Amino acid sequence: MSTVYILRNNKSKRYYIGSTNDIDRRINEHNRGQTKSTRVAGNWMIIYREEFDNKIDAKRRERQIKSYKSGRAFKKLIAGVVYR
Repeated sequence: MSTVYILRNNKSKRYYIGSTNDIDRRINEHNRGQTKSTRVAGNWMIIYREEFDNKIDAKRRERQIKSYKSGRAFKKLIAGVVYR
């Protein structure tokens, strides 16, 4: 099982889109500064996730979401998300 996820940093208001086979481990890595692209900001929270049966489909969906990041489709995707 693979997961595509969107993280948001409440402090910097930045987003991160990724995929993994272990979502809990991956979020911990982001928050401990073990991921280069999220190292500086810290305090990442998962705001969206989709589950897939295989890694290929998850990577395909990850690329699709990244292709419309910050656009209308991205805003529509996360529209139902409640920020804390």
